[in-house]
Amino acid sequence: MPLDRRDFLKLSGLGALAAGTGGLAWPGVSDATRMAAELAIPADYTLRIARSLVELAPDHIVSTTTYNGSVPGPLLRFREGRRVVVDVHNDTDVPEQLHWHGQFLPVAVDGAAEEGTPYIPPHGMRRLSFVPGPAGFRFYHTHVRAGDDLSRGQYSGLVGPVYIEPRHEPGAYDREVFLTLKEFDPFFSQGGDMAMDFLRPDTVEAALKARGEQAMQASLGRGDKHGYEVGYQAFAINGRMLGHGEPVRVKAGERVLFHVLNGSATELRSLALPGHTFTVVAMDGNPVPKPTRVPVLWLGTAERISAIVEMDRPGVWVMGDLADDDRSRGMGIVVEYAGQHGAPRWEAPPPFGWDYRLFTLPGAVAAKPNEVIEMTFAKQNAAAGGFNRWTINDQAFDMRAGTPRFALAHGKRYRLRMHNASDDIHPMHLHRHTFEITRLAGQPTAGLHKDVAMLGGYQTMEVDFTADQRGLSLFHCHMQLHMDFGFMALFDCA
Repeated sequence: MPLDRRDFLKLSGLGALAAGTGGLAWPGVSDATRMAAELAIPADYTLRIARSLVELAPDHIVSTTTYNGSVPGPLLRFREGRRVVVDVHNDTDVPEQLHWHGQFLPVAVDGAAEEGTPYIPPHGMRRLSFVPGPAGFRFYHTHVRAGDDLSRGQYSGLVGPVYIEPRHEPGAYDREVFLTLKEFDPFFSQGGDMAMDFLRPDTVEAALKARGEQAMQASLGRGDKHGYEVGYQAFAINGRMLGHGEPVRVKAGERVLFHVLNGSATELRSLALPGHTFTVVAMDGNPVPKPTRVPVLWLGTAERISAIVEMDRPGVWVMGDLADDDRSRGMGIVVEYAGQHGAPRWEAPPPFGWDYRLFTLPGAVAAKPNEVIEMTFAKQNAAAGGFNRWTINDQAFDMRAGTPRFALAHGKRYRLRMHNASDDIHPMHLHRHTFEITRLAGQPTAGLHKDVAMLGGYQTMEVDFTADQRGLSLFHCHMQLHMDFGFMALFDCA
C-alpha cells in the first residue's frame, strides 16, 4: 500500500528532525540523502521572510520585512491535532525566529532563541513539523531583539494570523473576518503617556506607586531625561490605512465573527463600530466562560479577541480606534452594508471600562496552587544608554547568559503574583502555556484563560498555570521596547 505524506513523515522521523531533535536513523543512507528525500515532500505552507514595499495607501508606501510580501502574512489554517509542515525561508541578511504564539509546542519549534530554538539562518531555511494546538485564534510573529533598530523585530511587518480549527466547530455565526492591527513608520521620542484609564479595576497600590515615583524622581533629580519611547506615523488594519483598502462588506441580519489581533510592537489598541456591540466569545483563542456584549474592544500587544457582531444598523461605518489621532492616521477599516452608499461615519461610543472579570462566571473560584512565585517589575529610567531598563525582582534579563530564573516541577500548578512598580501597562506573556487570571488589583476572579494579559500600572495581578511543558519557557512583557531591555525571565521545567 502506498504511503500518504503524513505516514511518510512519521516513518522517516521528519517530524523529529524538523523540530530540531534529530531524525530517526536510516541505516545505510547518508544524512544528505535522507534530508533531500524529506525535503522533496511538499510542505503544507511556505513562508518567505524578505524586505518588501507595502502600499498602506497610494501616497504612503513603506519598506519593511514581511512574510510572503504582505502585511499581515497569510492566514494559516490548521486542524487541531493534525501534524503540519511549514517551510520558512529567510531571504534577509540577518538571523530570524518565527514564534508560534499561543501554541503548546516543543522548544525546538516554539521560536525563541532564549529557550534554545535554532535560528533561521540568513539566506537559509528551516522545515518545521509540529502538531498544532490548542484550537482557536493564535498567530505567528518574529521573535528577535530589535534594541535601537526600528526595522527589526516586531517593529517590522513580520506578523500573521493562525486559526486552528477545533475538532467540533461551535458555529453560531455566518462568516469570519480576520483583522490585524499594526503600526508603521516608528520613531523614538522621550516622554509621552500611555493610555491608562480604561482598565478596571482601577485601584492602585500605594506602596508600588511610591516605589515607582521615588525611583523616577531620583533619576530626574540626577539630570536624566525620560527614557526613550516609540511612536508611529502610520496605522493600518490588514495592511491598509483607513479608506484605502477594501471595506468589510456585510448584509443586514448577518452575524459576523471578527477575529481581532493586536500585532503591534508596543501599542495598546481599542476598536469600536458605531451603533454596534461586540459579543466577546473568545480571548487569545480560548472560549470565555461568559460571552458578553461590549461597546469597545481593548487589546494589549499580542492579545486577540474573537467577537460576534450582529449587523443590525445598515449604513457605511468606520470601525476604528477611539484615539482620533490614530484613527485619522489610518487605524480603522470601513464596514459597508449591502445597498448602502456615502461617506463612512464615525461616532464615539459611550465611556466604557475594560474589565477581564466581565467575561467570567460570578462566584467562580480558582483552584489552589502548589506554589506562589512573587515577582516585582520595576523601571530604571534611561539606565541603558537612554533606554529604560526593566527588572524582575531587581534583575534584568541577561541575553548572553540566558540563565533560568525559576525552576518548575512538571505537573504542578503555579501562581505568579506580579507586582507592577511602574505606571506602564504591561501585556504579560508566557510561552508554551495558557494561564488563568485569578486576581486583579485585589479582586478575585477565575475561569478566564489567556496567554497575554494586561497588568495595570501600580497594580498586582495573579495568574495560575500548570507546568505541563518540559524544558525552558520564556516569560516576558510583550512590548518589544520592554523585553529588549531586560523584561524577560526563563522558567525551567524538569
